[in-house]
Amino acid sequence: MRKRISLSACVMGALWAPLGGAALAQAPAAATPAEPVAKAATESEAALTPGEIKARREFKLLDSNGDGKLSRSEVKLFPRLSAAFDEADTDGDGFVSYEEVRAFAAKVRAQRDRQRAAQAAAQAATTTTTTTPTAPAAPETRP
Repeated sequence: MRKRISLSACVMGALWAPLGGAALAQAPAAATPAEPVAKAATESEAALTPGEIKARREFKLLDSNGDGKLSRSEVKLFPRLSAAFDEADTDGDGFVSYEEVRAFAAKVRAQRDRQRAAQAAAQAATTTTTTTPTAPAAPETRP
C-alpha cells in the first residue's frame, strides 16, 4: 500500500525549495558491480542536499507506476500540481520528468524571490517615507 502525502507537504515541497546548489551539479556516485545497490543509493544520497533527497522521495511517491515520470493521472489528486502540469511539461510529451520538475521548481522559486524582493522594497520605501524626520524648526528670536 502506498503512503498518502498531503497536498501541502507535497506541492513538491513548495516546489522543492532547496533544490539548487552545487550538489545538484554533481552526478550521483555510480556503484561498481561488487557493491550492493543499497550502499550505492546511500552514497549517492550523501552528495545531495536534504531538499533534493526529499524532492526525489516525493517524486517517487507520486510516480505510482515507477516509470520515472509523472502523468496527469498520477497528479490529478493534487489540484495545484494538475494546474501547473502543462507549464512543467516543457517537452510536451504528456509526462513530467524529474528534470522538468526541477526546472519548473527553479522557475517558481525565482518568481517567488522576485515577488518577495519587490514587496520588501515597497515596504522599505513606505517605511522610509513615513519615518523620515523633518528638519527642526528655527528657534524664535525675540527682540
